[in-house]
Amino acid sequence: MKRRSLLTAASAATVMTLGGVGYAVHRRGRNPYYRGPESDHFDGVRFFAPGQVADKALADILRWKAERGGTAWPKAYPSPFPADRPPERVTGLRIVLIGHASYLVQVAGRNILIDPVFATRASPTRFAGPKRVNPPGIAMADLPPIDAVLITHNHYDHLDGPSLARIWQAHQPLVVAPLGNDTILRGYDDTMHVETADWGGSVDLGDGVAVHLTPAYHWSARGLNDRRMALWCAFVLTTPWGVHYHVGDTGFGDGAIFRDVRARFGPPRLATLPIGAYEPRWFMQAQHMNPADAVAALDLLGATQALGHHWGTFRLTDEGIAQPAEALDAAMDQAGQPRARFLALRPGQVWEG
Repeated sequence: MKRRSLLTAASAATVMTLGGVGYAVHRRGRNPYYRGPESDHFDGVRFFAPGQVADKALADILRWKAERGGTAWPKAYPSPFPADRPPERVTGLRIVLIGHASYLVQVAGRNILIDPVFATRASPTRFAGPKRVNPPGIAMADLPPIDAVLITHNHYDHLDGPSLARIWQAHQPLVVAPLGNDTILRGYDDTMHVETADWGGSVDLGDGVAVHLTPAYHWSARGLNDRRMALWCAFVLTTPWGVHYHVGDTGFGDGAIFRDVRARFGPPRLATLPIGAYEPRWFMQAQHMNPADAVAALDLLGATQALGHHWGTFRLTDEGIAQPAEALDAAMDQAGQPRARFLALRPGQVWEG
């Protein structure tokens, strides 16, 4: 491969993978994924969160790259937990971290995958971009029958198209995603059944389980010129077991998104929140919470229990591999809260409610 092509591919791998890094090379007047009426968070071409800060510019990216030192990651960071072999069904709640931001949620007899990424790299290429430093906490072959797959947004560390196509062919689940992501998903398998919804929308998953899409302070892109052309979201699962609030990626903002979830659904029994990919703060703050932000979100939510993800599998930013878990413990101590109330999960680790 020519040097220019290699550098372009490597740059694209970084730009597309990481929330907070993308920029548009070309202005685009037509949305290739979604056509719909304008709203308070869609201008007819691009989605936005009201009050969200401006996108980072290429100059910001170059500044970050020029200043970037960070803490090196090891080539391997094995989980202390063995790969899980989930039961076929559970009547209560059982959650396993597959890795990074990928979960298997088993609740009330339903099996739900959230942002399943099984790829070796969270990247649009096989030879560049963030590489997995530990294997998935569940082998794909060991998945139980999957009833639904929830996709929070289309960054490559959350939407793994080839893996989703394999899951679709093996299980035929209902796939739920925010507006515009159906076009992307069907590009990997045009038979895939995808149900999309806007913020405030809901989808019935059966057996008394429903999923509700709520706002997040983030963005989307699969390429260099499709920034914010597909919507992103957080999810609230209402179940016979209780309320489970899940965020794939978000900045803390003014905290309104967390107060609004509590006002609409009550204090969740469980919140699964991102705690990694946050340094340097001047660059990442608008799109990624750090552990202190996540603890503040837990306080606003009033959740009984929180689990932390988005760390320790793919190196996306400057902090060290174990730093998010250490900072989370420190933030919980600072808040006067027991550390057991907010656990930083590792791949294969099981939590049961």
